[in-house]
Amino acid sequence: MFDFGIIPPAMFLGMVIFMLYGFPVAFSLAAVGLFFGIIGIATGHFSEAFLQALPLRFFGIVSNDLLLAIPFFTFMGAVLERCGLAEDLLEGTGKLFGGIPGGLAYAVILVGAVLGAITGTVAASVITMGVISLPIMLRYGYSPRLATGVIAASGTITQVIPPSLVLVVLADQLGRSVGDMYLGAIGPSILQVSIFVLFILVMSIIRPKSMPPLPKEVRGDFNWALLAKVLMGMVPSIVLIFLVLGTIFMGLATPTEAGALGVVGAMALAAMNRRLTWPLIREAMTSTTHITSMVVMILIGSTCFSLVFQGMDGSRWIEHMLSGIPGGPVGFLIFVNIFIFVLAFFLDFFEIAFIVIPMLAPVASSLGIDLIWFGVLICVNMQTSFMHPPFGFALFYLRSIAGKEVKTSDIYMGALPWVGMQLILVAIVIFWPQSVTYWLDHGPKVDPNSIKIEVPGFGGQLGLPPVGGGGNGAPQIPGLNLPPLGLPGAPPPPAK
Repeated sequence: MFDFGIIPPAMFLGMVIFMLYGFPVAFSLAAVGLFFGIIGIATGHFSEAFLQALPLRFFGIVSNDLLLAIPFFTFMGAVLERCGLAEDLLEGTGKLFGGIPGGLAYAVILVGAVLGAITGTVAASVITMGVISLPIMLRYGYSPRLATGVIAASGTITQVIPPSLVLVVLADQLGRSVGDMYLGAIGPSILQVSIFVLFILVMSIIRPKSMPPLPKEVRGDFNWALLAKVLMGMVPSIVLIFLVLGTIFMGLATPTEAGALGVVGAMALAAMNRRLTWPLIREAMTSTTHITSMVVMILIGSTCFSLVFQGMDGSRWIEHMLSGIPGGPVGFLIFVNIFIFVLAFFLDFFEIAFIVIPMLAPVASSLGIDLIWFGVLICVNMQTSFMHPPFGFALFYLRSIAGKEVKTSDIYMGALPWVGMQLILVAIVIFWPQSVTYWLDHGPKVDPNSIKIEVPGFGGQLGLPPVGGGGNGAPQIPGLNLPPLGLPGAPPPPAK
């Protein structure tokens, strides 16, 4: 374990101690990195030339165009959170499915997926659906545990469904395209929604009294007017989804440009609902500034830590420990996901992405693991960080808007089955990588033997024999046998 010195494990332990003590993550990382950097310079284990690269790294962070997608998507979600779109969607779909057992739960799952695709933020989804749906569910006989669980879980789908902020950050840390990361997340997103719907279907058969249908006088008649209302709520959302994701998938816009288009679309939707006001924009800008500043500061702190950690051969220490795990790539993925699941009890997803992923990515690459598959798998796992104690933010959001009749124990116990379903999806993605890679465009397959080079002025095609093939009287070069090239009409080479 200490073949590469004691400093790399000591750095890792020091980082954990600082965080458990309660210091802000960004400053803890920077302090640990600089402290051990000074120790390394004093003991001769670290060159001060490494620290000279810090200013360039800081400049690289603040000048990274990809990270501009974070404030754009955050601002878009903050505007949509306040523009009334979610209320219209929930009201319409709740009445549409309200006549069957579990109808409101189906509506929450569906609207959670749509909100995830247009907002990208968990807080917006959970709080909005909790304020609107939770009182109605409880009023008409839904189990408190089921109601709180489905609302919290449907809000965390936002972590996986593009344009998730987690996918943007993971793409940056793994050095992969955000568009490919979004494409890879399509399959797990569909699977997650399907697993949730299947669970509600089974529970509605086994325990129908825990999720009764809405009374006729509440849901109204099933008619064209109701369908039109649902469509009027869905169509603007679908247009915005295409504006943001479709332009990325079709190659018409970069993620940053698509985020800017999403901001324009979100403000247009708010104006259509007559809620585009200066207080709304000011609140959205304040929220965006807080989140963006937090991300940049954590990234700067993690850069200080990772620079010193790499200079101390920390990456080789990590690779030495993890590459020998039994089971090959699958064993490595199982270990990593258990490790990240435990870390998610104490760390936020941004902290995990900036601290842990740069350590694990080289090992995954050396084992031949597709980094898009790896990144989406980690994103699926980090859903659970919002659903389990002690820092399950989705549960905190629900507690803040739930009435006193809802016990905190019901919120936590209600979340457990949904955490189990999220872990089932983790297992599916590990053992079925095609659920991620199927959606990726691996480029056209070209047969090299079918390539012909057209050279102007040489009388048509210039055919080259296979590399290493024999030539009639051509000079023999070890490993390479090509005939000499000459101009048309030139005398042939002298015979040997």
